[in-house]
Amino acid sequence: MSTEPLPPSNTISWTHGEAQHNVPWYSASGAAAPQKVQAVDDSVTADDAYRLAAQGTALLWQGDYHNARQLLSAMARRLPTFSRHDGESVAQAFYRYRQGRTQRARMLGLVLVPLEPGPAVALRRAPDVSAAWQAAAGDVDTLTVAPLQDVLGAVGAFEWRRNGLFVQELDDLIYPHYGTFAPIRSEYLALVAQAPLPTRELAFDIGTGTGVLAAILAKRGVKTVIATDSEPRAIACAQDNMERLGLADAVEASLTNMFPDGRAPLVVCNPPWLPGTANTLLDNAVYDPKSRMLKAFLTGLGGHLEPGGEGWLIISDLAEHLGLRSREELLGWIEKAGLTVLDKVDTPAKHPRSMDSSDPFFDARSKEVTSLWRLGEQV
Repeated sequence: MSTEPLPPSNTISWTHGEAQHNVPWYSASGAAAPQKVQAVDDSVTADDAYRLAAQGTALLWQGDYHNARQLLSAMARRLPTFSRHDGESVAQAFYRYRQGRTQRARMLGLVLVPLEPGPAVALRRAPDVSAAWQAAAGDVDTLTVAPLQDVLGAVGAFEWRRNGLFVQELDDLIYPHYGTFAPIRSEYLALVAQAPLPTRELAFDIGTGTGVLAAILAKRGVKTVIATDSEPRAIACAQDNMERLGLADAVEASLTNMFPDGRAPLVVCNPPWLPGTANTLLDNAVYDPKSRMLKAFLTGLGGHLEPGGEGWLIISDLAEHLGLRSREELLGWIEKAGLTVLDKVDTPAKHPRSMDSSDPFFDARSKEVTSLWRLGEQV
């Protein structure tokens, strides 16, 4: 499906020579346009670029596209590296780490490029990004300015979308769209593929993303799956994947915040697993500010379960090992929602970071377990 053009967040202004420019601004994250903008070209040094960005000045690139990419990499190398402080708790360290990631995203997001109708990057030696940008953000009707990071993100996401990702549990490919999280962690997919089904009639998949869990349920024989998401990008992605997989008759993708109307004997949700603020579109699949989605799922589950039905909460316990949420808190939210734990199936983490001893949070990541909590209403 084509992506509808997104309206610019606002406009961006700068002076080049004696000319004043004022054009539409685009940011994938919805960030406001920088207030201080300086036009720069290949003559700017990485040290000067870093200094300007650190002061909050955006750099509107006017030179060679490949030199802009090299400048971005050079600026990234100048950012402080994270290291643990003696005596600080793992939660304090992770909070400081996230602050650093926020600062990194902000500074690197200040290298800007012009886009012109095509869509095309209006720089020397720029590659053809028309298909990637249209898939990510739609058409460009007039000269527009956007972060170079957004252009690179669109190009990278388009490769995922074009090539697909093989999912063993489907024995087929899933095609992530821009802004939807690729199901690269197979642990949670295997849990859904193996847990005993309480029904083959109807299931809800809350926060469907690419639609991969809905597809697994349909492949297992569930006749009707209603897959919801609050992001239009995710709904378009899920619909595209169901058509490709031949499951469009079984899976209905619905643009809905959390639960659809009615009740089902099975309601499944794989919410973001870490409390925290997202810096990018893909961060939304990992970070759940104040555990809002997790709490909303637990609070609303009872009102959408048929009598005797099950709610499947698929979530990692990494937040517990990082000191961001305790097991007691989670169990308290479950009990307060009028739910009971029928069973819990665990699987250890298998992703690369859980085995990387150089990771500053290796101790926590190496203990990570992903669980499928089978929940029912209290009797």
